[in-house]
Amino acid sequence: MRHKKKIFVTGASGFVGAALVEHLDNVEDCQVLALVRRSGVALPEAATTVLVAENYLAGCELPLKGVDVVVHCAARVHVMSDATSDPLAEYRKVNVQGTLMLAAQAAQAGVKRFIFISTVKVNGESTRPGQAYKADDVPAPCDPYGISKMEAEQQLRELAEKTGMEVVIIRPVLVYGPGVRANFHSMMVWLNRGVVLPLGGIHNQRSLVSLDNLVDLIATCLHHPAAANQIFLVSDDEDLSTTELLRRIGVALAKPARLVPVPAALLKWGLALIGRKSIGLRLCGSLQVDIKKTRDLLGWTPPSTIAVALRKTAEHFQRH
Repeated sequence: MRHKKKIFVTGASGFVGAALVEHLDNVEDCQVLALVRRSGVALPEAATTVLVAENYLAGCELPLKGVDVVVHCAARVHVMSDATSDPLAEYRKVNVQGTLMLAAQAAQAGVKRFIFISTVKVNGESTRPGQAYKADDVPAPCDPYGISKMEAEQQLRELAEKTGMEVVIIRPVLVYGPGVRANFHSMMVWLNRGVVLPLGGIHNQRSLVSLDNLVDLIATCLHHPAAANQIFLVSDDEDLSTTELLRRIGVALAKPARLVPVPAALLKWGLALIGRKSIGLRLCGSLQVDIKKTRDLLGWTPPSTIAVALRKTAEHFQRH
């Protein structure tokens, strides 16, 4: 009888984790253990639910014996308006200390590979035209979230050297797909309502990654021998300006984008004036990644196009 690879997924009720569990449910030689923090989470029947307390990353014993690969999707994610007095300390509790506790348990239990879902924010916040981030660039995080993920990466790689457990680090750019929330969801709401937006004159370039493409890369890294102890950037491999993205979302929604070409400099100035400087930088600035290493080392290409991914995202949005 063929051995089923046992995969332990944290954050299994989250945006990426849930999609990964659903994908792996259709892979014959995989047995999935899905870690969740609350009961009643809808997961595929074939997945084994592992229910733990809110503070599960604080050192509680996890069922990792016999697990082949841990995919660590759970994290304290980027918070736009963090009200805590020491945001970095809060990020470190979960993203650094919690991750290392989990990884140490995994290594002790004999887990062969630990896949860490990090963030492009480890590289930095923006790029200049034609100077896309590469996976092996010197990290330059700018905010507490990015700093915490960088520190977790560094300590995981040290743990890998000490224990022999393979560590794979994946740094996604902005992830979108069915069920996406935050700013991407807001853009769909505006376009669906026919709101006129002053975003028709932005000529930046931003990398995105669809949920399907990210999940496919994670699935590839479960078994690919060349993935061991590597860092990978991931994108759809087609960069768009904010203006072009809005137009394409409009096409997917069958709601043509109503965009006014306000100069990017004026838009950034206006947003800074009302205390929204960071929004102006994201809307008008560039952030590109080079996935050549991911393509060459793994023989991987994004299976889904932006057009298909946006259509799936828009259909889900309109149904719900």
